[in-house]
This record gives sequence, structure tokens and C-alpha cells, in this order.
Amino acid sequence: MAEPSLVAAGEEPEERAIEAALRPKNLDDFVGQHRVRKQLSLVLQASRMRGRSADHVLFSGPPGLGKTTLAMIVASEMNAPLRISSGPAIQHAGDLAAILSSLSEGEVLFLDEIHRMSRPAEEMLYMAMEDFRVDIVVGKGAGATAIPLELPPFTLVGATTRAGLLPGPLRDRFGFTGHLEFYSVPELELVLRRSAGLLDLKVNSAGFAEIAGRSRGTPRIANRLLRRVRDWALVHGIEQIDARAASAALDMYEVDKKGLDRLDRAVLEALITKFGGGPVGLSTLAIAVGEETETVETVAEPFLVREGLLGRTPRGRIAMAPAWSHLGYAIPSGVFAQEQLDLFEPAGDDEPAGDWAPESQ
Repeated sequence: MAEPSLVAAGEEPEERAIEAALRPKNLDDFVGQHRVRKQLSLVLQASRMRGRSADHVLFSGPPGLGKTTLAMIVASEMNAPLRISSGPAIQHAGDLAAILSSLSEGEVLFLDEIHRMSRPAEEMLYMAMEDFRVDIVVGKGAGATAIPLELPPFTLVGATTRAGLLPGPLRDRFGFTGHLEFYSVPELELVLRRSAGLLDLKVNSAGFAEIAGRSRGTPRIANRLLRRVRDWALVHGIEQIDARAASAALDMYEVDKKGLDRLDRAVLEALITKFGGGPVGLSTLAIAVGEETETVETVAEPFLVREGLLGRTPRGRIAMAPAWSHLGYAIPSGVFAQEQLDLFEPAGDDEPAGDWAPESQ
């Protein structure tokens, strides 16, 4: 399997520590997400004026946009302690009961990837959120007894990248829901300026614009690329990073002008050179680029689809016209756009899906 790309790479402990240091500590320092920030500020200010815990809060949106940072800010703005856990770590109702029973009054409980929590734990959470009470079942069978346990008022902050997987009863119990959007290039430049100041790094306006334009609308990626450009500049003895230095550094890390990395280009190259632009099934495409199916679907596809470079059709994946141009290939024919549109129509009973029908959509 190929090495992970820079924009999708995991972080080492040192990297995570740096990332944590770059997180804003209050809403005034948080860049972007103006609508969510304004609404959340009102919710928190009203709670402080009433002298009560804030309503439960749910943040949804793609990874790297600031859901965890906002959860920490909620605790900071409410002057409350923060408890952090995650959905995958809570596989039994007893796991959740242990966490809830140890909360102090006003504490903020942050559950990341809350949609991955087990169903028994979800059902226990309903009563805890609404009535600040849980029932602990002791014993089994006919002799089982439910012992009610009162909980101090607390604020649950949930984060999810898949809001559609949350059951309705759980979603409805959140008093405020904020959906985070991808950042614009000017907003990312502001994020980078703040991070560069904290890292004591000299970057001019053109350098910030170059890095921001390759950051896929995501602050986490922008900060990661900034640190790699910093390393490149240190090794090459460059004191101030300009557009030329930033471009050279990111080219070395195989992040191109549109933010595509090695995996993104490999997917598009395979679609164009091996399958004539598609359609091709997901698992076949994954084999062609030497990656797992889940990696192609969750890491590469969302960005490529958002940029209009890849299409997901009922007959398989296709390379859209801009992908051919971006990689330097001539578009096959003058009616290519209409042919692509036709592929988005489901194949009829008398219309075969073709040799490269998708094994999974």
C-alpha cells in the first residue's frame, strides 16, 4: 500500500501537541463560521445571564473544521470543566453511566463522533439529557431492578461528521445545532496568520495565499501545511516565506495548486488512463490505485466530488471534464459533457451497466 498523503496523514503526539497549542481558546479568536459563532455566542451568553448550564449543543460537518475546538470553547466560555470522550469508546450503557455519574454540576461533556455510540448507550443518554437522570439496572431476568440515579445539570456537546446517522430522538434533544461549512481562502489566510504568529514564523501575504489555496477549505490541513512549509524554510535557510517558497515546499510534498495530493491524482489518473474516464466500480478503482475501498471513498472522493473533478453515478465513478484538463489530458469529444450527464441517469432494464459496473456505490 502507498504511503499516506500529507493532507490525510495522521498526527504524531508532537504534532497533536502543536495543533492543540494553535487552537483558539475563546469565540473572539475563532476564525470563520460566522453564523454558527454568532448563534453559539448568544446561547452561551443567555445561559451565563440565567446562571444555568448551557443547553446541549451538537456540531456537525466534515473533519478538520473546528468541532472539537468549539467544544473546548463552550467549556471555556462557561468557566466549566471539560470531560472528553468519543462514541466508539462507549459500547455499553454501563460505560456511559460511569461517565455521567462522575460529572460535576455544570460540567461540559464532549462526545466526539457521537453517531458511533452503541444503541443501548444512546437510549440511556435520552433520559440523561432531558431529565438529568439515568436508571441503573441491577441483576438479570425477572429479578432485575432499575435504580434511578439523579445527575447534576451538565452540558452535552456532541460532534459528528455523519449527522444523518444520528437517530431523530437524540438529535431533537440538542438545544442548539451548528453545521460547520468549509472555509473560504480569505478565511484560511486569517487562520494561517494567527498560527504563524503563534509559531513565530515570518510569512508574507502571497505566501499565506499560496498555502490557503491548497488547504482544501480546511483549517486543520492549512495548519499542517504551514508547519511543513516552516520545516522546508528552516532547512533551506529562508527567513521569510513568500509564494515561491511556499509553492516549492508544497510541490515537494505533492500537494498541487488545487490542493490535490498523491492519492487524489492517482484516483483521477487511473480513471482517465486505465478506464477511459469511467464509469468504473469503486472496488475496481481502489484496486487500481493500491488502496482500500474505504480509503478511496472517505479520503479522496469527498474533495474530488466537491471540486467537480469526480462524479458518482448509478453506473460507477467517472472523471469529470475539469479533471481531464487539470491533469493535462485532452477531453475525448465535443459532446463529452452531455455524455457525462447521461451517465447520471439509472440504467434501464434493457440498458446494461457496462463492463465496469460498480461493485459498490
